[in-house]
Amino acid sequence: MLTREEAWELLCEYNHEEFHLKHARTVEGVMRYFAREEGYGDEEEFWGIVGLLHDLDYEQYPSEHCVKCREIMEERGIDERLIRAVVSHGYGLVSDVKPEHPMEKILYATDELTGLIGAAAAVRPSKSTMDMELKSLKKKFKTPSFAAGCSRDVIQKGADMLGWSLDELLQRTIFAMREVEKTIGI
Repeated sequence: MLTREEAWELLCEYNHEEFHLKHARTVEGVMRYFAREEGYGDEEEFWGIVGLLHDLDYEQYPSEHCVKCREIMEERGIDERLIRAVVSHGYGLVSDVKPEHPMEKILYATDELTGLIGAAAAVRPSKSTMDMELKSLKKKFKTPSFAAGCSRDVIQKGADMLGWSLDELLQRTIFAMREVEKTIGI
């Protein structure tokens, strides 16, 4: 099993832009939060590493996203369970690997959502998620031109996969992002 330090070194080998590194750390933190919340605390490290590496190939190979990632990880002998989880977050877009495990579904649902929440926090007077309310985020969610690169369709499909209402996914991810903000910022 890959350690967190080894995963970070691998990520930094393929990613140099601060934006991508921060997004990876954000998704890592969100995945760790949900591992604990969903009763998988004993797998928190694994969930975090999946979050950290989910966009491993995106900076250098955006047109081969999730394909190059699999190649890179297989060449290094990385656990197939980790590879599958990472590749499944691109389901329906760049991958035909359907999220099955709760961890895979949460990654699928929250990857785009962390970007939306981060953008919503950036335009708040506080520049923070700490005082963000669900109503405020829903307003941003319903405005297609706001953070237009964050797919609302993927977020909704993720909520559906999890069997959660959109409100539940949004609120719980705000809580996760607050925890991330305390440790790495937004």
